[in-house]
Amino acid sequence: MPWKCRRRRCAWLAPGVAVLVGVALGGCAAPIGMLEPAPVPAPDATHLDILVATTRAASTDAGVLFSGERGEASLASFVVSIPSDERRQIGQVQWPRTLPPDPNTEFATLDIKRLSGSRQFESWLGRHADKNRRVLVFVHGFNTRFETALFSFAQIFHDSGAQAAPILFSWPSRGGVFNYVYDRESAAFSRDALEKLLRRLAASPDVREITVLAHSMGAWLTMESLRQMAIRDGRLPGKVQNVILASPDLDVDVFRAQFRSFGEKRPSIVVFLSRQDRALQLSRGIGGNVERLGAIDPSEQPWIGEKGVEVVDLSDTAGADPLRHSKFAQNPDVVRFLGEELINGASRAPPTGFGERMGELSTGVVQGVGGVAGIAVNAPIAIVDPDFRRAYADRLQQFREAVNSAVASGPDR
Repeated sequence: MPWKCRRRRCAWLAPGVAVLVGVALGGCAAPIGMLEPAPVPAPDATHLDILVATTRAASTDAGVLFSGERGEASLASFVVSIPSDERRQIGQVQWPRTLPPDPNTEFATLDIKRLSGSRQFESWLGRHADKNRRVLVFVHGFNTRFETALFSFAQIFHDSGAQAAPILFSWPSRGGVFNYVYDRESAAFSRDALEKLLRRLAASPDVREITVLAHSMGAWLTMESLRQMAIRDGRLPGKVQNVILASPDLDVDVFRAQFRSFGEKRPSIVVFLSRQDRALQLSRGIGGNVERLGAIDPSEQPWIGEKGVEVVDLSDTAGADPLRHSKFAQNPDVVRFLGEELINGASRAPPTGFGERMGELSTGVVQGVGGVAGIAVNAPIAIVDPDFRRAYADRLQQFREAVNSAVASGPDR
């Protein structure tokens, strides 16, 4: 019967839809309006000054500041207070439960400044440039309100130990799970603004190296903006050295076309993926059943390694997100690896891929803890790149078997 065929074709979507609806109904317990500055700072909190470039329309609510509607590109700076690590769980945002937030135990804003013109932009960069003159630009994903993007980036930046000037590019997501099409169009609306931001950073004498970290739908926006730059100029700016795509909600065929447009001198591209990503399962259904880059099986995509794209497979790594879509930020080991190896260590990377470096680390540990189990325990992240596959093919196979055995006998992640 026809209805049975349709039902079978869509059956694989059911778990993702069920979880998505649950997230929509449960929502985040944090109150609306949490950005109004806290009156008294906490003495042992960390203060992080973040530059924000946004295409969101301004809100008249002082605790919201930027809405989910589209507006003119604008700049602002936010000082975010992060509770002492002794009072919080690494990998998690401690969302305000009441207003005003309590900086002793919750994330809070302390100061907000609207910026205008190149002079204030350059002044902020000059004050925050470290000896490496490195900047980290974060581009958030679908279903993200402004305050969620701000505090989530603050958490990632702090927990990763990134040594860079923190910059958030926030585009007009309405922050609702049923606004996928609107958010996708808003990402397209924001391509020129992100390109302009990257150009301004590349032209600044206070910037030597640009790393872009893009999550979910933000990966599509990032790749599109870089593609535009490459087409206009025939190349990408040399300062754009590293692009990290975390759980990218990006059609795998579109990614290949975007990547080819970069030309011969491309930035380093690293993809964090998980084959159990339920959000991307749903996105795949919406997108004509074409694989999403953030949920591929890298062993079935040999073109990735050949084209110089490295993959961090988090499929067997634990995460708190029920959609399994934000493991890169929520797992303490992964978020530290993100900062130490990919952001801070990016310009010092040896010729071999970081997959091989992780393989060397794992096999070194194995000598002390005994056999393949040591790899599964001490290297829960499966790193896949061509050098690693060639040098550690046997150990990688043993690692996969050990992980599969552990997952089969352990709790669902």
